[in-house]
Parts: sequence; structure tokens; C-alpha cells
Amino acid sequence: MTAATTLTRFAAIVNAREWDQLPGILTEDFVAHLVHTGETLDRDGFVALNRDYPIVVRFLVEDMVSSGDRAVLRARVTDGQQTWHVASFATVAADGRLCDLVEVWADGASQPPDHRASGADA
Repeated sequence: MTAATTLTRFAAIVNAREWDQLPGILTEDFVAHLVHTGETLDRDGFVALNRDYPIVVRFLVEDMVSSGDRAVLRARVTDGQQTWHVASFATVAADGRLCDLVEVWADGASQPPDHRASGADA
């Protein structure tokens, strides 16, 4: 199983909210690093974070690159009213399960600063 295949499966599970499937694609010693909050979560903590999140969102993959045991995806996450963006950097173990995930989240698009919006040089 390739890193891209595993990360694609991860995205499908999150999008479908199939929380009972999520632990099966994570190694027992899985670690998630959430850059935007500074949190580090183990497998159970990461599953609980996603399962217990207070709003229902769609997880829509927009781009992915992969090489060897590493893959990165960029997704748009929306609840229909708000939009966020996430880059997920994954490492896959020899058995094809995710062993390390670094997520970088950002709020939806905002307006460029006035000096760029007017066409002026940055």
C-alpha cells in the first residue's frame, strides 16, 4: 500500500465520518501534531478529536503529492457556512498504516492587504 493510497483512505474516512474505521489505518504508536494549536495527540486522542468535533464538516481533497513512505494532501474543509484549509503531512509505516501526521490548518480565504488589492507591488 502506498502513502498516497493510505492518505486517500484517511481523507475518505474523515469525509464520511466513519470513526470506527479510523483507528484501523493508524498504527498503535501513531502521533498527530497539530501545528496551529501546538497539540500532540496519540491514536485514541486523534480519533476522539475527530469523532467528537462539535460540527459536521466535509473534507474535500484538492491536491496530493507522494513519494515513498511520505504523502502530503491539501484539503478544503467546510461546514457549508465556514471554510478552512488544511495541509496534512503523513508518514506511512511498512504495514501501510499512518504512523505520523502533521496538520497545518488555516482559516478560509481573506482579502489581500490594500497594497496588493490595488495592484501595487508588494
